[in-house]
Amino acid sequence: MSEEAVNKENQGTQRQKYSEKEAARVFDQEFMPHVNSMYNFAYRLTFDEDDAKDLVQDTYLKAFRFINSFEQGTNAKAWLFRILKNSFINEFRKKSKQPAKVDYNEVESYYNSDDIDESITTDLRVETVQHMIGDEITLAMNSIPVDFRTVIILSDLEGFTYEEMSKILDIPIGTVRSRLHRARNMLKEKLSSYAKEMGYNK
Repeated sequence: MSEEAVNKENQGTQRQKYSEKEAARVFDQEFMPHVNSMYNFAYRLTFDEDDAKDLVQDTYLKAFRFINSFEQGTNAKAWLFRILKNSFINEFRKKSKQPAKVDYNEVESYYNSDDIDESITTDLRVETVQHMIGDEITLAMNSIPVDFRTVIILSDLEGFTYEEMSKILDIPIGTVRSRLHRARNMLKEKLSSYAKEMGYNK
């Protein structure tokens, strides 16, 4: 993410004026506790340990550089995830081996958020994944296009709210809901196939 892009995304945010000591404290106390979650997110996006480490390092460098744009008391984890997501899109995604992007307009025309029955897309933690082992879930997750995989990671693994996800991904809340609905269904289909292969019957 370029300096211009970071400045643009922080427009409208009241800039803080931290002293060097205050900036160091904010970085250590509010940013660093999320380093493991940041790495896990980066790895699920890149599938490469070195790229994930580079992406996390790049994110923290930018977080410190633009720390005056962070308001204490707000969600530091969501702020960091947004920087990481943008860095991935702008700098790492182009060199990673990711599936082609899907046509969201086409997909979401069939999954309009106003028509979603959320009762059929329950949280993954209470889905049939209780029968699956970690490797199978990982393979199923990795087979989903990265933009759909991202919403599952943010919602079901990291616990972000729709509003937080909307800010991280720069999309409307309705789009978050419809994309998550579709992503969960895609994952459920993948896991269903694995379950049949393993002899589980529903």
